[in-house]
Amino acid sequence: MPSFAQPSQDATASSGFLSSSGVSLKPAYYHEILNTLPALGFFEIHAENYLSQGGPARHYLYKIREQYEITAHGVGLSIGGERLLDKTHLARVVQLVNDLQPAVFSEHLAWSTHDQGFFNDLLPVAYDESTLQRVCDHIDQLQNALQRQVLIENPATYFEFNHSDLSEIDFIAAMVKRSGCGLLLDINNVEVSCFNRQADPYDYLDTFPTEAVGQIHLAGHTLDPNPSVPLKIDSHDQAVCDQVWALYEHALAHMGDRPTLIERDGNLPPFEQLLAEVQQANQVRSRIRRGQHHA
Repeated sequence: MPSFAQPSQDATASSGFLSSSGVSLKPAYYHEILNTLPALGFFEIHAENYLSQGGPARHYLYKIREQYEITAHGVGLSIGGERLLDKTHLARVVQLVNDLQPAVFSEHLAWSTHDQGFFNDLLPVAYDESTLQRVCDHIDQLQNALQRQVLIENPATYFEFNHSDLSEIDFIAAMVKRSGCGLLLDINNVEVSCFNRQADPYDYLDTFPTEAVGQIHLAGHTLDPNPSVPLKIDSHDQAVCDQVWALYEHALAHMGDRPTLIERDGNLPPFEQLLAEVQQANQVRSRIRRGQHHA
C-alpha cells in the first residue's frame, strides 16, 4: 500500500481546521469574508474553478488563503471513468495544489468521461472487480502526482448496476485497503442514496470504514416527488435537514470528531445562515468530544 505525507496535526490545528467547521467558498461571499473575517475553521473550493493562472478568482482565493486554511475538492478527474486520467487536467490540478497547499485534497467515487465526451455530472460506478482495479489505478496515479494521500467521497446514487457483485461498503473498504486513500464521508449522500435504494442509512454508517474518514460533508437535498419512483436529489441548494443532522451525530458518536464542511453550491443564502449551520455542526462536535452526544 502506498504511503503519502499528510498535513501535520499541529499545522491544521493552529488554523482551526481540526476543531472548527468550514463552508464552501463562493464568489458571492468574497468581499464579506475579507471585510468581516468570520470565525471559521476553513473554506473549501472546487478545484476546477481555480485552475487559471490569474484573474479575480485566484486573487480572492489567495487573499482568503492568507487568513484561513483551505481544502480543495476535485470534481472533474473522473476517477471512476474508463478513460485514462486527462494528463493536462491532472497537471493543472497538481499546480494548484502545489501553489495553495490545501489541508486536504478530495475527489469523487464517480465518472464523468466516456469516449471523447465529458458530462457535467458525477455518475455512479458498478461495484465489481474490474471497476475496483480501474478506480485504484486512477487513485494511485493521482496520489503519485500530488505526492499526498487524497480523500475519496462516497457517492450519491439513484440506481444500482445489475452486474455489481460487491456492496458499496465492501467496494469502498477494498478501495481504501488497495490504494491507501482516505475517505470523505458525505452524510447527505448517505441519506440520498439510502432513500433512493430503500436502505437503512444508520446501518450504512455502522458498517462504513470510518477509520479512514478524514473529513465530513453536510449538505441539503431536494425531493423529486414522482409518484412512481420518488427520489432525493443531491442538489446542494438547501439547508442541512434534520435527518442529515441526526445521521451526522450518529456518525460522530461511532467514529469520533472529524473536520466538517457545510457544502452549499446553489440558491446561496445570506452568509450568516451558513455561519449558523457551522455553529450547529460545532455544537455537535463539541458534544462528541465531551462524550455527551444525543442518542
